[in-house]
Amino acid sequence: HFKIELDNSVPENEVWISKTMSEKFGLDEFEALAYRTKSVQISIDQNKASSLIGSKIGDVIDGSLVGIPAKLKITGGSDNSGFAMRFDVTGSAKRKILLSGPPGFYPEEDGQRRRRTVRGNMISQDVVQVNTIIIR
Repeated sequence: HFKIELDNSVPENEVWISKTMSEKFGLDEFEALAYRTKSVQISIDQNKASSLIGSKIGDVIDGSLVGIPAKLKITGGSDNSGFAMRFDVTGSAKRKILLSGPPGFYPEEDGQRRRRTVRGNMISQDVVQVNTIIIR
């Protein structure tokens, strides 16, 4: 695993590595694909959270709800029991469905399937985590 630190003095589309890393691999230059992204966890109070109830995965919401001056697209979430939300399960109830891929199940072999409990695609009182991306 590598620890990455964000430094605004590094030019766009460029990654700097430590001398130790260079010596370990025996190279002075590397080709890499890097994305500048930040993951932020924001907690909001119950009054603001209640305005999200009824929204579905794929809906675009106003970011001012969490203090971001942008639009946010809902991409998923999980409930108070840790069950993942699925975009293809309608409603907000828990359901046991046969899965062959994510979210909710990550197969170890090709063709592997399992019956797993997942949450529907609508946000309800039981949803405690909502995943979003910023839409410009």
